Amino acid sequence: MFDIDTEQDRVIFIKSVAEFMATKAHIKLNTKKLYGADGYAVKEMLKVTSVLYNATKTNVASALEAGGGDASSVSFDVSSRINELKEARRLASEITVKGAQLYDLLGKEVDLREQRVMVVARALEINEVEHGLQASIEAVQHEIQKTVQMLDNVASDEANLEAKIEKKKSELERNNKRLQTLQSVRPAYMDEYERLEEDLQKLYDQYMVKFRNLAFLETQLEEQNRVEQDKLEETEQQLKVMADKIRTEERKHQQISPEDEDEDGKNIFEDDDENDSDIEMAKNARMANRVRPEAASQQRGGNRVTGTMNPDISEDSGSDGSGDSDIDLNDDDDDDDDDDDDDDIQGMGGAPQQRGRNQPPQEDLDDSDF
Repeated sequence: MFDIDTEQDRVIFIKSVAEFMATKAHIKLNTKKLYGADGYAVKEMLKVTSVLYNATKTNVASALEAGGGDASSVSFDVSSRINELKEARRLASEITVKGAQLYDLLGKEVDLREQRVMVVARALEINEVEHGLQASIEAVQHEIQKTVQMLDNVASDEANLEAKIEKKKSELERNNKRLQTLQSVRPAYMDEYERLEEDLQKLYDQYMVKFRNLAFLETQLEEQNRVEQDKLEETEQQLKVMADKIRTEERKHQQISPEDEDEDGKNIFEDDDENDSDIEMAKNARMANRVRPEAASQQRGGNRVTGTMNPDISEDSGSDGSGDSDIDLNDDDDDDDDDDDDDDIQGMGGAPQQRGRNQPPQEDLDDSDF
């Protein structure tokens, strides 16, 4: 298809049509009149249409004559003659090739003519002709012998191949039988192998279940740790907020003057001194309890018995009341001193007193101790 949108394209189209009609149909067209697209252009186009119309009329007339005047039997189907067109194209190319070969051979005709004349003019001797014929016959016989020998070799080769085929077939049958016997025979270790394979499959299934459970539990543990960490951080944050809030409220409600602060500081120092003294007293009391094992018996029952294995039977021992055989029961003074020491230690607000192995927890103090 030609593009005739522009002037240059239309000019090229008109020229190509005129050239085609001139070379193929031998019809000369005036391109200027065709480009004018007027009545003169119609006259130029009639040259082409008249040729086509005449050809159509001729074909129709010949078809009517051949078909007995039946115009409906005339067919203008061109697709049925495509093979003829292909054959004509092939023959045209072959004619061109043959013509070129003929031209080359005719160029060699000058030399060949001289040789042909020399051969024809020479007289032939009978001996030479016989010798040439004999040589040709021997060559043909030699070729025949070679062909027969090849046929014999083919027969022998065929026999050898058949023997080899039979041998291979027998080997194949023997191998098939051996294979069947091997397949039918069960190895001795096959039962144990199958049993171990089943055990291995069970162990693998258990391993997979435990592995999945372990992975799930690890995930749950990580999640629980994360939740606890978040709760801990949230609790610490709340405690910080509450502490800040308490400090703020204390600062608002307690407006303390500098003098009161000095007095409070002095009281704090005095309390610290008292606490130090109480701690020293508590230490001394513990040391005394460690040195004197009878302190445990005093705390349990309130009675103390002292003496020796060898009593002193002197006269002053019974009247003095301070010897080794003295027995003091219900010694309230010592109990009061121990209770006072315990009260001092409890009033300090420091660390709780460490009791001995044989020292039971103290009971509530009476009003008389205060």
